[in-house]
Amino acid sequence: MVSAKGRAYQTEACAAVFKQLHQRPLTLMGPVSVIVTLYPPDRRRRDLDNFNKALFDALTRAGIWQDDSQIKRLLLEWGPVIPKGQVTVAVSEFDPEVICVQS
Repeated sequence: MVSAKGRAYQTEACAAVFKQLHQRPLTLMGPVSVIVTLYPPDRRRRDLDNFNKALFDALTRAGIWQDDSQIKRLLLEWGPVIPKGQVTVAVSEFDPEVICVQS
């Protein structure tokens, strides 16, 4: 069960995807690579791995992919502090021949 705060986050994330793409995305059907950069709102200590679940559930709801089980490669990193915080996500088709993905 998703909390009210979680549902609000998903709604915001979907709106941000649609605004950036100017439409609903074409849902990726195959394996994907994902690069996530998290920009915290302040310098408080945070665990990098605690952000994936809500973010990936929101991207699934937005129609980026069918299910986050399609993620075969993931790069997750911290960016610099940005007031109010921010997250950037780059999604591409998974290519097992690519060793290093750069954004």
